[in-house]
Amino acid sequence: MYRNYLLVALRQFRRQKMYTAIKIGGFALSIAACVLIALYIRNELAIDRHIPDPGRTYRYVVNWQKADMGIYTSTPGPLGVTLGADYPQIEKAGRLMPNELFAKVGANQVRTAAQAQNTYEDKFVYADQPFLDIMGFPMLYGTAGHALDAPNTIVIRKRIADKYFPGQNPVGQVMILNNDKEHPYTITGVIPDYAGKSSIEYDWFLTLKGVELWKGEQSYWGANNYITYFKLKAGVDPVAFEKELSASLSKRFFTPSLKDYGVKDADKKGALYNVFMQPIRDVYLRSYGIGDELPFHGDIRLIWMFGGIACFILLIACINFINLATAKSANRAKEVGLRKVVGSQRGSLVRQFLTESMVYSFLSVVLGLLLAWMLLPFFNQLTGRALSLPWGVWWFVPTLLAAILVVGVVSGLYPAFYLSRFQPAKVLKGSIARGSRNSALRSTLVVFQFTTSIILIIGTFIVYRQMHFILNRKVGFDKDQVMVLQGTAAIKDIKSFKNDLLQIPQAKNVSVSDYLPVYISGGKTNGNSFYIWGRSKLDAPIFGQYWIVDEDYLATMGMTLLDGRNFSRALAGDTAAVVINDAMVKKLGLGAHPVGSLIDHYGTQVRVIGVIRDFNSDFKDDVNPVCLQLGISPGLVSVKLNAASAGDLIPRVTDVWKKYVPNQTLRYTFMDEGFREMYADVRRDSSILTCFTVLAIIIACLGLFALSSFMAEQRTKEIGIRKVLGASLPHLLVLMSRNFVFLIVLSVLIASPIAWWAMNHWLQDFKADYRQPVQLWVFFAVGVVALFIALVTTGYQSLRAALENPIKSLKTE
Repeated sequence: MYRNYLLVALRQFRRQKMYTAIKIGGFALSIAACVLIALYIRNELAIDRHIPDPGRTYRYVVNWQKADMGIYTSTPGPLGVTLGADYPQIEKAGRLMPNELFAKVGANQVRTAAQAQNTYEDKFVYADQPFLDIMGFPMLYGTAGHALDAPNTIVIRKRIADKYFPGQNPVGQVMILNNDKEHPYTITGVIPDYAGKSSIEYDWFLTLKGVELWKGEQSYWGANNYITYFKLKAGVDPVAFEKELSASLSKRFFTPSLKDYGVKDADKKGALYNVFMQPIRDVYLRSYGIGDELPFHGDIRLIWMFGGIACFILLIACINFINLATAKSANRAKEVGLRKVVGSQRGSLVRQFLTESMVYSFLSVVLGLLLAWMLLPFFNQLTGRALSLPWGVWWFVPTLLAAILVVGVVSGLYPAFYLSRFQPAKVLKGSIARGSRNSALRSTLVVFQFTTSIILIIGTFIVYRQMHFILNRKVGFDKDQVMVLQGTAAIKDIKSFKNDLLQIPQAKNVSVSDYLPVYISGGKTNGNSFYIWGRSKLDAPIFGQYWIVDEDYLATMGMTLLDGRNFSRALAGDTAAVVINDAMVKKLGLGAHPVGSLIDHYGTQVRVIGVIRDFNSDFKDDVNPVCLQLGISPGLVSVKLNAASAGDLIPRVTDVWKKYVPNQTLRYTFMDEGFREMYADVRRDSSILTCFTVLAIIIACLGLFALSSFMAEQRTKEIGIRKVLGASLPHLLVLMSRNFVFLIVLSVLIASPIAWWAMNHWLQDFKADYRQPVQLWVFFAVGVVALFIALVTTGYQSLRAALENPIKSLKTE
């Protein structure tokens, strides 16, 4: 019988070529989208799956929201040692230092002791030995458990070892960072490359042994510069231990440190101290809202969104199948009636129609896989991933077979039972109409399709508006035409280098500082506390940024001076002077005339000589108070260009560069590129959303096109009679389209509040001053677009039916 079912299915395919193409094409597009999204989600969920004992491994997170101090992972230097020594529930505790405030974190110019030429490398981080042990990194070379025990030691990845010491055991070899021959690093271990993705995707692990930001920093509980990881012993209840840890550390260390810090109401705020033990496998995808220095993060909300989009796209394709199958039901009515008369049972008819559905599903899955394979390079470029179809994995083929079964059953079950229920007597008497013109089910499914599509259109439009607003908004500094030279810490005479750059005609200003308002590799940020001088024991501290800059920083960055003056090297007193932003003035309460005020910065008195306009490049955060002090911070050099004479700038800068660091390649970027890169993840997600929105609309329109074609076919005789009786072309077009127009309008009304809620929730990621409000005209505009798309889709069939010769139309029945 199944052979007969297949023959009948193939015969139906040949008879209804257009409907078959739409069914298979819609399914294939949706399956290709689902495959691509599934590959993306699988890749994201695989992050940190290589870490041993994940159920016992945690990251220490401080939750001081109730004390208005936020949620963050930065912890004091002595915390790791204290956890390992004083709490028997903890098997091991280790620290990571990813903040580029530390010298050598992030990117460096590197060479072996035997080489003269430097090579740029990134992914440097400080760590201690217990951290490596917790992460379970096996040693390919070196002594496990002791590789980072000594000062100035380094552990590297295998790919780095193969690059610099191919075919050798590199343990004992010496690496020079940034031409600093006085502090070379000895390689003490080589660990494997990542078997999978990781939130700790570093290649160079510098020891924390003997490293301090300042003398005594490693034993000071008032400075938070490290991320602390720990592993619980087997059998420890993490919930109970979390409560114990919060209470104990608050009482023993943090409340006393707040008192030493001069925090007002230290006992009260210390009691609010709370520890959140974040499971290691949640670090990558579930760190939203946590202050974190790690550069490698995803977002579980994005996983859910893309997963939902995949399901909706597949549902839209299934709806097309159901709509077309039920709409053309009467075309199969006589077949069903005759089969029942000659003895067919309803079960065999159900199996026949399900077999047809399975054939559709099989062909669609094969075509969808082919489309996914063809689109994969584009999708990888779009997502910034290196995804591939897992042909050789044992579960891939069974998953495909299961997909064929599920898609075939879901899409074919209702039509199968619907078609098989026809009564032979009514069918053979001609009592079954040729397809219902106003099926409630079909209308509901069309509304569902377009409601989903309209929600996606609104979401895409609002995301685009928000990104356009951010990328073109005034940020309080001039990010355009600023060239940033990286790796300049290796230059010994940085002042002469700056002066030579100023001789280039294209250079308008030059500033030496690795503190920038935009994140660029090699740049620094920090966190410091400030008081009005003399009030450190009375007031709560004001937390803000403390940046070392030179006298040309404001001019190079295009920052606006609101009051006072800029720094001057000619004035010796300016080394103890600061320029602050307006946010610092307001936070400290310096009043309308802040110039001349004295500020306490860790016990050092500094005088305000100028106030600059607030600037901010991170629109997901408030404007930070900023304090600028005169000095040298040589990691980066910024060059403000004359826009009119950019010309041969790069060759001229290269010539100057070679004069000072001939053994190092010039590396540079532009500040506006860094600004755009800060929002690369949002722009990438926006592009992905746009692509799948367009795909959902295409699939929905395919179904609408086929349905309108069928409805035009069903009303051929009616249209012919109306034309004979004098109906005009516009009247006939309205008659053919009004039902679809009603359904689209209904879809807009249903989709609008859902989209409004979802997009308002998404916009909460951005501070109120930095987000575009969701306005009513957006929903009206999207509704008009959706209506236009529907009318274009159905218009061709309606127009063709309306222009048909009525004589020919009346002969068709």
